[in-house]
Amino acid sequence: MTLKGTNQESGRPYNRRTVLEAIRLHGPIARGDIAKRVGLTVQTVSYIIRELELEGLVVGARELPKGRGVPPTFLKINPDGGYAIGVHVTPVGVRAALINLAGEVIARRERRLRQMKPERALGEIKRLVTELRKLRRRGRLLGVGLAMPGPFDVESMSFVGPTTLEGWKGFPVRERLAKLTGLPAFIEIDMAAAALGERLYGAGRNLHEFYYLYFGLGLGGCLVHEGVLLRGAFGNAGELGHLPLVPDGEACPCGNRGCLERYLSLEALERRSASVGFDGWVAEAAPLLRAALVTIENLFDPETVVIGGPVEEPVLARLLEAAEPLAHSVSERRERKKPRITRSVVGRDAVLRGAAALAVSGVLSPRHGSLFGPDAVNGAFNRVQPATEAA
Repeated sequence: MTLKGTNQESGRPYNRRTVLEAIRLHGPIARGDIAKRVGLTVQTVSYIIRELELEGLVVGARELPKGRGVPPTFLKINPDGGYAIGVHVTPVGVRAALINLAGEVIARRERRLRQMKPERALGEIKRLVTELRKLRRRGRLLGVGLAMPGPFDVESMSFVGPTTLEGWKGFPVRERLAKLTGLPAFIEIDMAAAALGERLYGAGRNLHEFYYLYFGLGLGGCLVHEGVLLRGAFGNAGELGHLPLVPDGEACPCGNRGCLERYLSLEALERRSASVGFDGWVAEAAPLLRAALVTIENLFDPETVVIGGPVEEPVLARLLEAAEPLAHSVSERRERKKPRITRSVVGRDAVLRGAAALAVSGVLSPRHGSLFGPDAVNGAFNRVQPATEAA
């Protein structure tokens, strides 16, 4: 964890969320250990913890005495201290989940839709949010996080083609979502939300640096370094699906030819299988997955590449098997301790849990953007100024 507190007076909200993040990641944890991790005094940490306890966000318990003296109090997140709703909208439907502060999915809902025009999609989201908010046991509902296909604000790629939300260009998504639900709303690209969900609740929890490869209707990825999602200057880093890797290949809606996601994505699986069959698609896609993996490894040198998303487990297993042996890369080291490829632990819930985490972070520390790095919250839809303390 790289988040550190600040002694600046203006940094109080930042310190609160830094302490809260330390408790969430490492709890149960004693005050002294929190202070060491975040670089604040025990007195400052104790004051913040009192506030968090009064708000019901954390709870403490003492161990049984083992000798002289009073045993320390160990803090942990109160799962029912608050909830958020994570939503994932794609060209084929909407998924939503009610998620508590511990990242546990309390309930899920799904609507399969075609013709995903903005107003229709938001109407369904409003109904899902209304259903889910009634299911929370106690604690406040903090906000709603929406994950959607990217990239954002790129003329030739945004809201163009079957893997994006056509017809959404220029639509005020965040504003309309907030108005319809009556909740603070936050927007992110789905592959980044999934990487965040994996970092917080899955295989990425104990990794310093990993690359999350998102296999969904489209294809994308995100590098996570010391807990921070690296999103690029404009929030669109990781659009692997638009790497033109097949010379003179199929035309892509982005204007290029031979783009990776025309062959390696769920949209490609459905479309190509209709003509060449599932086995034919696997034979066609496996070499491209191998090329994508070696490209990621040579560019970023991660501890491991975590692969996940809405792809079904049997499909992913068959594809990974066919991609073996992996190509040589800088990751091919004898002494490596992690496998080159790691399956997602969170699976298709990674997007929903990451989207909900955006809302939790954005509401609990509104003056300092996200827990997860500059501009991680709301992407290009609602830019936030990164805090100087987070630099």
